[in-house]
Amino acid sequence: MAELIYDGGGRLLFTKEMKKEYTILMPQMLPIHFTMMKRCFESEGYKMDMLTSNHRGIVDTGLKYVHNDTCYPALLVIGQLIEAVQSGKYDPHKIALIITQTGGGCRASNYIYLLRKALTKAGLEFVPVISLNLSGLDKNPGFKLNLRLLLSLIFAMVYGDIIVLLANQCRPYETKGGVSDEMSEKWMVRLTEEFKSFKNLNAGRFRKNLDLIVADFASIEVLKTPKVRVGIVGEIYVKFAPLGNNNLEDFLLSEDCEPVVPGLLDFIIFKINNRAVDVELYGGNPLKRFVAGLLQKYVENRQRELIAAVKKYPSFRAPGTFESIKEKVAGYLGYGNKMGEGWLLTGEMLELIEDGITDIVCTQPFGCLPNHVVGKGMIRAIKKNHAQSNIVAVDYDPGATRINQENRIKLMLANARMNLERSQKEKDEKKDETGEDMSKNTKGKRFTA
Repeated sequence: MAELIYDGGGRLLFTKEMKKEYTILMPQMLPIHFTMMKRCFESEGYKMDMLTSNHRGIVDTGLKYVHNDTCYPALLVIGQLIEAVQSGKYDPHKIALIITQTGGGCRASNYIYLLRKALTKAGLEFVPVISLNLSGLDKNPGFKLNLRLLLSLIFAMVYGDIIVLLANQCRPYETKGGVSDEMSEKWMVRLTEEFKSFKNLNAGRFRKNLDLIVADFASIEVLKTPKVRVGIVGEIYVKFAPLGNNNLEDFLLSEDCEPVVPGLLDFIIFKINNRAVDVELYGGNPLKRFVAGLLQKYVENRQRELIAAVKKYPSFRAPGTFESIKEKVAGYLGYGNKMGEGWLLTGEMLELIEDGITDIVCTQPFGCLPNHVVGKGMIRAIKKNHAQSNIVAVDYDPGATRINQENRIKLMLANARMNLERSQKEKDEKKDETGEDMSKNTKGKRFTA
């Protein structure tokens, strides 16, 4: 058994010996992205297992070991991890836990401390916790973010974004049910195999894969009937994780809508950009700003290649660049407003609205202060400049019932459907007046209101 070693502050370290013997458990937020990221870690010699449990017992476990005033995503992640440790599936003396840590002012930066505190309360203080971050926090001799791992994780995020983006635009319209999911699974398997070799992490292969992915999804037979498109924004965990938002995307599909979810890349670039903004606004080491700038430019270039690949097929809606979102926020929020999702959350709503997706669900953990400022707090300002916007803020916490959340969304959808019917009627009237099918004048975008 690996020897337990602590640092000067009493923190249990993940050692090189543990890397050989221990299985690292990781929570899930984005199924496709995280499956590929798991493969990236395995390619570096780590033994990984991703937790996919999704039931009420996770909330109960979280409430047992975390104060109920704590951020709902923290409660879910910690509940899921501790439940796994106690499940009997693993030898608790041969596992470690890993969670991300942003290093900002949001409560998310405290997840790792809360997790260690919960483990101690559960009598599991011998389980090491690894912080995955770009801030140099909580270093461990047995866990390193080397260049190859960092590049493969970036590739996994880009691939995940493009697969989710295209699948969401095909799934509501596919003539044969399940085809989009099958295509997503096909590419997820293929790409995870590629992560086994570093030679596959090159620009040429990357661009070729993006083109092939878009071409494959474009081959799916779809019936482009008008549907309500619903944007999903908010705190990153409840925005993306089915466990956090009570399977919001599935609910919207069941309501005959097209879910539109901004990608993970914008959030990653936002967090990198914050390092440079700190130096610009408050001073600091110019080298930090320079390094952050290089990394940001690299990731932004990969994002632009994703956008270019999608734009080759006008039937798909391509996302905007990070820089274009940042420009939209000017006049709403300052760039120093970066706690949690910061100004990016406002920017995502503006991008969706300006792209014709005016119906939006803003997901937020109950009591999430950043969201109350940049999410719920900005709805009035956004509606002032975009009267057609139809935004509902929905709280997620241990006491919030799924039926109440869905009923709030259904009220928003009722307005959305009336607007859709009105829009279609106007298009039909223009068609009758001109004798032309005005609905074709969409500049290649899908026939949806």
